[in-house]
Amino acid sequence: MKYRTLGSSDLVVSEIGFGSWLTFTDARRKQAATACLRRALERGINFFDTANVYGRGAAEQVLGDALVGVKRDSYILATKLFFPMSDSDRGLSRAQVSKQLDASLARLKVDYVDLYQCHRNDPDTPLEETMEALTVAIKAGKVRYIGFSEWPLSRIEAALALKGVARFVSSQPQYSLLHRAPEDGLLALCAQARISQVVWSPLAQGVLTGKYLANTPPPADSRAADRAMGAFLNPEWFEPPVLQAVQRMRDLATRANLTLTQFALAWVLRQPNVASAIVGASRPEQVDENAAASGIGVDPALFREAEKLLPP
Repeated sequence: MKYRTLGSSDLVVSEIGFGSWLTFTDARRKQAATACLRRALERGINFFDTANVYGRGAAEQVLGDALVGVKRDSYILATKLFFPMSDSDRGLSRAQVSKQLDASLARLKVDYVDLYQCHRNDPDTPLEETMEALTVAIKAGKVRYIGFSEWPLSRIEAALALKGVARFVSSQPQYSLLHRAPEDGLLALCAQARISQVVWSPLAQGVLTGKYLANTPPPADSRAADRAMGAFLNPEWFEPPVLQAVQRMRDLATRANLTLTQFALAWVLRQPNVASAIVGASRPEQVDENAAASGIGVDPALFREAEKLLPP
């Protein structure tokens, strides 16, 4: 496993991160989730990402239980806030930052998180209030560094212009061969501001693994076949031309001596502004395959061919 420094911080994160968005929210999957986390640790993954809204606290609870007994300074723990946790609890107000952070720490069974991220932009709360509240959390020792996810460029620039508040070190965008929106200004802005990307859905929620075939029912154990998980999938990715293009990309991966999954992850990690590609897993062997994508050198010409096959 290779590691990269996260923005202007002193956090050093694994190139492959481990997420808990959907695989940690179902109590029936707790044993499998814990097995995957343990395998991630064995493979050198030290960056674990979650959010309070994942299962309304369920993912944080499972993750916290799974990390019991693991030395706290041996892993980097990130969580997020913004989305509704009740009929009245949502957003990035001063009160919510304080309340949701304390609740997350309790579920995670830790005294602090290494990275606390604003899950989305909150237009109803003054930016100054949010940034001041996050700064207070850092001064209190409950948070080491802060970040954001899917903020508009104008909001990021406004936050960077504020004085006397903590600075963002991370951005968490969706980024993959099938979703390249961060290339439209975000990567350049963040590189200039010493903010790194910790990417979610680098495999387009499994589509880029090649498990889905055009005009064919999804595998029974796949995300698309699960009613709850499949609800979050982009239907455009399941159009026959897209799935056929993904299958044609297999030849490129073979020429690089990689699986299709590893090739897609290596494409994301080709970007120097990306610190970590966050993946989920339902089986330990998936963790093995994902982790093996770290530190791989690929001929840029193969990546250019892949981009032609899967235009944004």
